[in-house]
Amino acid sequence: MNDLNFVKELVFKIAEIGNGRQVIDAPNLKDIEVFKHFFDRDGNLKLGDLNSIDGAWTRREVLTRYLLLNVVLDQGPDIPGVRELLKNVTNALYRKEIRIFHKPLDFFRELNISVDEILNKHKSVKRIRSEEWAKLNNATPNRYNLFFAQSPRGIVSINQVLDYGLHRWGVPLCVPLLLEKDLGEDRESTQPLIEYLEIFESSEIMSKRLKDNERYGLGSAIGDKACHLFVKWYIHTFNLSSQKGDGWSKWSYEVPFDSNAGRVLFRTGFLLNLAGLKDYEDWEVIQKEKGKGNTHYIRVTNIRKKKVNGDIDDIEIKENYNDVVLNHFRGCPTFQTLSDKKLETKKNKIRISQIHALAHNNPLITSKLNFPSLTKLHILFKLWAKHTKSDSVFTLSTPLVKNVLIP
Repeated sequence: MNDLNFVKELVFKIAEIGNGRQVIDAPNLKDIEVFKHFFDRDGNLKLGDLNSIDGAWTRREVLTRYLLLNVVLDQGPDIPGVRELLKNVTNALYRKEIRIFHKPLDFFRELNISVDEILNKHKSVKRIRSEEWAKLNNATPNRYNLFFAQSPRGIVSINQVLDYGLHRWGVPLCVPLLLEKDLGEDRESTQPLIEYLEIFESSEIMSKRLKDNERYGLGSAIGDKACHLFVKWYIHTFNLSSQKGDGWSKWSYEVPFDSNAGRVLFRTGFLLNLAGLKDYEDWEVIQKEKGKGNTHYIRVTNIRKKKVNGDIDDIEIKENYNDVVLNHFRGCPTFQTLSDKKLETKKNKIRISQIHALAHNNPLITSKLNFPSLTKLHILFKLWAKHTKSDSVFTLSTPLVKNVLIP
């Protein structure tokens, strides 16, 4: 590493500036009428009551469903306005017994009412927020709009409430709905979303599956920063996680990171102390002549999931770095591959994440598996290692597979 002292000083200075700002970090859940009894008189979440049943689900489950929708909507152009919109729509729908976090199907069953509430509450938020938003963004108040969609250019403003409502509201509401359906008639769970989120070896891996899981992933409805922000809220801000190991600690996920923060770190020289220009070109962080007028374009968010390239001279920092990556993130390339790929034999097609669920006796997934009882779990990992011609996969997985039988 070129200049470790510079890196330290810059981090401390950024932290000092950030600590002095009034930044909106997390939504104020106690303003949601249906959650009011989840908090004490001082406004603190009653952590000891998170497993209490509220309707058909635990409080932990219902709050997590709200945060998942919130983090998707937070990708919009005005975070205070977005949170006001979600709060007002939620309160209005629940007053009409449309309980979208307890019964997600209600949102679609009463779609006309859901759409009307989004439109009406958006108008009221615009009246309150547009002037301040316009000043901060050098724009005119009439351009204020919280409806957005994804495009090759990033987030763009749209006028169609169905596009916004079904994609940005509907997709995150469908995740717990599909998990409920997948339980089947013979299985019961009071927190299917929680059980799904916590089957993974670390919260960092969970943040990736939140987006890219084939069945339950939110896909283009959520970005990488929002995935990490959800994990931060889930683990650190609201302390909702029931997992307490290193893989679910406050060090177990990447810091929520967007292009604005990335450009600051790049232009100050911070990132050049972690890797070289050639590395950033290879990672397509620096894209030569891809900007306007053939200028060089910087896509800083491409540094996600990349390791430090260069020697770390400070032994303590090096040990901490290795500890975070190996014991907290648990996200080295072989393990990420292990979580994504399919293991194929002549008779079985088995997801590695399902095998991982078996190792943790997760009823949500294990109840759906029906494998012949002719082998131990570690034999499947051996087959996978043979398929990939890699012994490291089996070595990494050994702690997961001791004494676990496929039923």
